[in-house]
Amino acid sequence: MAALGKIRSKGPLLVLIIALGLFAFIAGDGLKSCESFSAQKRNQAANILGEKINAQDYQKYVEEFKEAMQVEYSMQGQQAPSDEQLREMAWQQFVNEKIIVNEAKSLGLTVTDEEINNIINEGTHQFLMGIAIPQFHNEQTGRFDANALKQFLANYNNARKTNPQLAEQLEPAHRYWLFKEDQLRTSLLMEKYQAMIQSAVLSNPVEAKFAYDAEKTESNIELAYIDYKSINDNEAKVSDNEIKAKYDELKERFYIPQEIREVKYINVKKEASASDRAELQKQMSEYQEELATTTNIEQVVRKSQSRVQYAGVAGPKSVFPSDIANRLDSMAVGAIVGPVENKADNTLNIIRLISKTSQADSIQYRMIAVGAQTPAEAKKTADSIYTALNGGADFEAIAKKYNQTGEKQWITAAQAYNAVLQSKENLPIVNAWNNGAINAYQNVALTQGNMIIQVTDRRSVSTKYDAAVIKKTIDFSDETSNEIYNKFNSFVAANRTLADMEKNAKKSNYEVREMRNVTTSSGLLAGIQGSREAIKWVFEAKEGDISPVYSCGANTDELLVCVLTKVNPKGYLSLDNDEVKEYVKSEAIKDKKAEIIIAKMKGANSIASAKQKGCKTTSVEQITFNAPTMIPAIQASEPILSGAVSATAKGKFSSHPVKGNMGVYLFQVTDRKQLPGNFDAKQYQEQTAMQNMRTMFQTLMQDLMRKADVADNRYLFM
Repeated sequence: MAALGKIRSKGPLLVLIIALGLFAFIAGDGLKSCESFSAQKRNQAANILGEKINAQDYQKYVEEFKEAMQVEYSMQGQQAPSDEQLREMAWQQFVNEKIIVNEAKSLGLTVTDEEINNIINEGTHQFLMGIAIPQFHNEQTGRFDANALKQFLANYNNARKTNPQLAEQLEPAHRYWLFKEDQLRTSLLMEKYQAMIQSAVLSNPVEAKFAYDAEKTESNIELAYIDYKSINDNEAKVSDNEIKAKYDELKERFYIPQEIREVKYINVKKEASASDRAELQKQMSEYQEELATTTNIEQVVRKSQSRVQYAGVAGPKSVFPSDIANRLDSMAVGAIVGPVENKADNTLNIIRLISKTSQADSIQYRMIAVGAQTPAEAKKTADSIYTALNGGADFEAIAKKYNQTGEKQWITAAQAYNAVLQSKENLPIVNAWNNGAINAYQNVALTQGNMIIQVTDRRSVSTKYDAAVIKKTIDFSDETSNEIYNKFNSFVAANRTLADMEKNAKKSNYEVREMRNVTTSSGLLAGIQGSREAIKWVFEAKEGDISPVYSCGANTDELLVCVLTKVNPKGYLSLDNDEVKEYVKSEAIKDKKAEIIIAKMKGANSIASAKQKGCKTTSVEQITFNAPTMIPAIQASEPILSGAVSATAKGKFSSHPVKGNMGVYLFQVTDRKQLPGNFDAKQYQEQTAMQNMRTMFQTLMQDLMRKADVADNRYLFM
């Protein structure tokens, strides 16, 4: 009983202990739930139409997109956009696809597998015309061919089972096709969606005739004008109420679909000191002596750690950096130049020209790869194939026997050169391409086997160059780097407010810059390579915060510190925004100046009387309703004049002043003529309907984008 009494006396304490235990249990589960939610959120690359986009899934899409684009640019002989540009292109396409697929689904639009197969079999769809891989083209026409595609896919599937090495070679082309096939489905869905929109956009004969006249009716005018620059801003003062009214009028221009943050920053570039330059110059002089006398050029270039590899084969000028290429024509064979500085890429350079030769820019060939358990077995099989071909055997038939197509392919001299840079194993193959007789068979021995090669055509012979290049960056030493970092870090530590930074930056030879439009989709801050960590910081910071010092730049050769100055939430930028206020005020002042000018022009009823009221005059010709009027005298484009002139009869003076972008205008139509051409009502109805549809579709996509409520978190994963 005494024990029970003690327990009862401690009742409130026991209740508290139990309550705390329960709270800890519940809080623990809640904390785990929060951590799980937070982890999910951290793994979201974006949110589009309420769909959470997994970062890994999105990254897979980006890599597929980049690979496909790089293939297409390479096949077209063009340089692919930068990695950053390709990422942004992928993002825009990804978002558009999500929006269109969602809209199509809500409207019951679909693309079936049967439709895809029919389009591929027909092979005439515009989308297929852009397919870059030559294996998917008809050899005679050079256009997409469904049979060629099916043959490739069959060869690929067969190689996966019987020839893994060949399957690995075919894999990039296979991935390319899978990506393009997915794009084809989306493209067809987009076409159906556009067709549905187009069916709701009509034109009529009256509108068609108006469109024809707008294109074919041309006017000349005598123009009287007073431009806004002639009125002093002090004469056109505007009140806060007038600025507010102008803001309300222009408000839609200031909508931002995602949050924008503003920062001020200091960016410091690390540069080599005088002693760093002297040390590099000494090294380069030694390399120059070695390169001039060596018999092993590749070894010297490799030892120097040159930014330009030595291929040991001739290539076109385009394979060399531009500063090197510009010197090759003027150099004699055997000559050596350097060390010379190139300020454009901050390098010292040495060039030795080994040889010049005339070779084809494009080579057509076909080949059969021969592999076996041992090089001797491969050689035996290759010798047998070589003998059979020289005896009249069919090349493609033999190739198919070894699970290959044996089809003809084109390669450029630049691609051949780069193949050697990728692997010296390719050097005998490239030599066979360049030097083998047309239509002759070559049995080329490689480390892993043999290659039977037949060159079938060569085109566009030009000079090729075998040149050894030592290109070294004029880089800073660790000692110089530490000195620059310590100085900058000390400055940041001593100036812990933006005001202090701005006050003291010049004294330390720094400059405070500003970037007002930082978004989560900004891959880089102010275009500075390697600044993604700074972007992350910007979107986690509060106004007034100062970032850590970041090491960035393409070669970690820059330092960066940021101050977050303003957060502009998604929606309409307010009139408090400096840029918005400045723009709105300038537009309001323009309105006020227009009022002053119109008052000056009052009563003018001819060009002569307008001139008496202070107007300047000029002649403007070839004005049509379809195009903005260009006024050469003031280098101004004035769309509103095109409409006003078209609405005024020949010989007539404009009834009232026209307020434009750069000034106020009066005019007299001095001539009007009809340009050659026949009016086809059906053609112009279709043309007008298409123009209306494009305008409507563009507006519709903007609205859909806004409603999609896109949250872009890519900056967390880039």
